[in-house]
Amino acid sequence: MRFAYGFGLLSIGLVVAGCGEDDPCEGVSGECIGLTEGAGTTEVQTAFIEIASGGTIAFGEGTFSFTTDLSLDVDGVTIQGAGMDATTLSFEKQTTGAQGILVTGNDFAIHDIGLEDSPGDALKILGTTGVHIYKTRVEWTNGPDENNGAYGLYPVQCENVLIEDSVVKGASDAGIYVGQSHNIIVRKNRAELNVAGIEIENSTNADVTENIATTNTGGILVFNLPGLDVANGSGTRVYNNQVFENNTENFAPVGNIVGMVPTGTGVVILAAHNVEIFDNDIRDHKAVNLGMISYVPIGTPTDPEYDQYPTAIHIHGNTMSGTSDEPTGMLGAALITGLGEISGPPYIVPDIAWDGVLDPARVPLADTDRICIHDNGDADFLSLAWPLLEGELPTRDMSGMACTLPALAPVSL
Repeated sequence: MRFAYGFGLLSIGLVVAGCGEDDPCEGVSGECIGLTEGAGTTEVQTAFIEIASGGTIAFGEGTFSFTTDLSLDVDGVTIQGAGMDATTLSFEKQTTGAQGILVTGNDFAIHDIGLEDSPGDALKILGTTGVHIYKTRVEWTNGPDENNGAYGLYPVQCENVLIEDSVVKGASDAGIYVGQSHNIIVRKNRAELNVAGIEIENSTNADVTENIATTNTGGILVFNLPGLDVANGSGTRVYNNQVFENNTENFAPVGNIVGMVPTGTGVVILAAHNVEIFDNDIRDHKAVNLGMISYVPIGTPTDPEYDQYPTAIHIHGNTMSGTSDEPTGMLGAALITGLGEISGPPYIVPDIAWDGVLDPARVPLADTDRICIHDNGDADFLSLAWPLLEGELPTRDMSGMACTLPALAPVSL
């Protein structure tokens, strides 16, 4: 059965859509509600409410403009357009709502569609099992701006998440963000001109692979932060990605944790556990190609379950090149200070930097908790001993990290 909401319909009446190239539902099996250019907020939200479980909401070519957010709580729904550059849902005129689209139904899919200029998060998916986002474009068309929405593609507290073949530009926090979730694959996407290109936060079992992260402030982030429902994420693989030239000035609003990411950062690990980073091309960053940091320099967490020290980090087989002598931000200042302790100028930033902070209760680290770095070509290293600890100096020596850890298992959805 097919229905179409179209421009010029009296009220929100349902009409049978004819077959042909102007039918957004053409080729869709099962129940489908077709929406043609001109359908507004009321028509579209009604479709989101009336669609049956397992049905499809199909947008035709053109631009659809909304004044409020949209919400979907029906299971098994697919939202599709005619192509990520052919169908645009514009939230530029949105005046109410915390995000463009909020999805709380399970087994959700969206593809071949563009979302533009939401004042808040573009697509938030909350508490859902089964998420498939593909061939989806999210963009803030005015470029990097602290007034842009925080997150582009934003599954949180979800399970079985697949994000692929999508593009996100201009988020003031993270373009592709998956938080407090389990079983995640983020692959073959392009993230550019965001503060953070791709971020995995407080999540378990995530594969981040075959993505391009460029012209962000930071390319790929693997974070654990305190005070969240999932205290300690674990088991992230970052591999076969191209992470380069992430040198866009940080434009996060004041107070956001990503506002601390230095301009010119490739990959960052913050208090994460069981992370494997391998076979990536990471290059041409003003601050650092790969950084590891505990939460200690940031603050004192009050969450008793939170482990603020990175453990079981395995970095191998990557190609790194092109760091600078002008690192920025707090980390940049620490790098210059650390380098100044052991050498004179010019202070060329190493490819891999670690704050050097260990949990005093776990020194020496158990073999299974070690930070292991090997076989990364001619990539160099600096342990900052930051904040500078009594009796310790920064060091470029990474011989103590010449170890290996068991390979993490691939994610299976």
